Amino acid sequence: MRMPIDSHTPSVLFVCTGNICRSPTAHALLLHKAAALGMRVHADSAAISDEELGNPPDRRALAELRRRGVAMPPHRARQVKPDDFLRFELLLGMTSAHVHALQRLMPQQADKAGLLMRYADGHGAIDVPDPWYGDEQDFVTAFDMIEAGVDGLLAHWSATRAG
Repeated sequence: MRMPIDSHTPSVLFVCTGNICRSPTAHALLLHKAAALGMRVHADSAAISDEELGNPPDRRALAELRRRGVAMPPHRARQVKPDDFLRFELLLGMTSAHVHALQRLMPQQADKAGLLMRYADGHGAIDVPDPWYGDEQDFVTAFDMIEAGVDGLLAHWSATRAG
């Protein structure tokens, strides 16, 4: 079993249904923005479902990341594992259904599971809708929402670490 990440380095596992659209986008975006801020973070992404295991990110998610100048780290879809609850201080679902699934997977660590969008300032939405069934505009909308959540998470970590 892997040891937890250094307690001085904030850590998050982003979670969605298949780990090919929303959660890898959040992972890539967090790494990109943290690097621009000179902030050290540990991040990864995973799925609730096993339907996409081993698959690369969706081409439309990759296209939107490229359009915004964000690189995708090496990625193949994987499922949430029990040791993720030990390795990460936060497990952030893209929807309330993802959060409930995380809480069922590891009920004694349920306090680590939350919604990404709770960090997004001024955003009325709670869930990041799955763009997989939509078109390019759905990926733009998902990216914008994920970016608001990631920006809020980084601001939260900065404030927490500073004070």
